[in-house]
Amino acid sequence: MKNAILILLICFGAVSCNSTKKVSNSSEPKTTEQDTVRIANDELEYEIIIIDPGYSSWLIGRARPKGYYSQQFLETRNRVLVTEWNNRVLQPQRYNPNLYEMRIDYDPNIDYGYEVNYKLYNYFIYFQLTYKQQLSSFIPRI
Repeated sequence: MKNAILILLICFGAVSCNSTKKVSNSSEPKTTEQDTVRIANDELEYEIIIIDPGYSSWLIGRARPKGYYSQQFLETRNRVLVTEWNNRVLQPQRYNPNLYEMRIDYDPNIDYGYEVNYKLYNYFIYFQLTYKQQLSSFIPRI
């Protein structure tokens, strides 16, 4: 039985990773249920949780539709992007530790399924465009 869980929590600015409840302050972004994206393959028990204001609406409104990319394409790109992400997590003196907070435990030998790979890849595209980062030689575009 596979019980591994792949978790990615992304928190930027004044958004809290510990809770979605916040004291209202008009200058701070508000975290809501819509800011949390759960990416899961329940059959295999793999999960990614992304907390990043704007990602949910970006995924719905700007990302390529499901089925546009093949699973093999997504897996290949995710391997490259996760490797670079993890390298940046290990170098907080060189890369902003507020952007690269947690390591992503992505094993290329595990089939996470289409949904997990699709949303993870699109998160990387969103992240690169939103925070003006480039994680690979591939130009992030939609």
